[in-house]
Amino acid sequence: MEVEVLGAERLPGGPSPAEIRALCAEVGAHLGASAGHVAVEFVDAARIAALNDRYRGKTGPTDVLSFPIDGASPAAIGAAHELGDIVICPEHTADVTEAVIHGMLHLLGMDHEVDHGEMLETQRQLLARARP
Repeated sequence: MEVEVLGAERLPGGPSPAEIRALCAEVGAHLGASAGHVAVEFVDAARIAALNDRYRGKTGPTDVLSFPIDGASPAAIGAAHELGDIVICPEHTADVTEAVIHGMLHLLGMDHEVDHGEMLETQRQLLARARP
């Protein structure tokens, strides 16, 4: 899996770009997506608030937004393709590792707003593995 990390300078003391790449690869592998391209960008509160308003119609900053591109159909998950972008605002995120996992799960087709707790349970399991 190819993972671009942008704006990592906003993470002093947080996970390194290499750790973020490894985390994205682990989440992808857990759901059967070993190939694909993901961009993870760390932005300030003004930028994420603008994205939140434009794409979700919600006012103010949030912690993480995901923008799937090619979709996560079963046929696409195993193939190399553009998974999408994850945008994280560190100043509104209690846990950057959890935000990366959350964003990746959304890019891979999971949605806690419509499932019956599967996404958040998967997120909990992956977060526990990320913190031995």
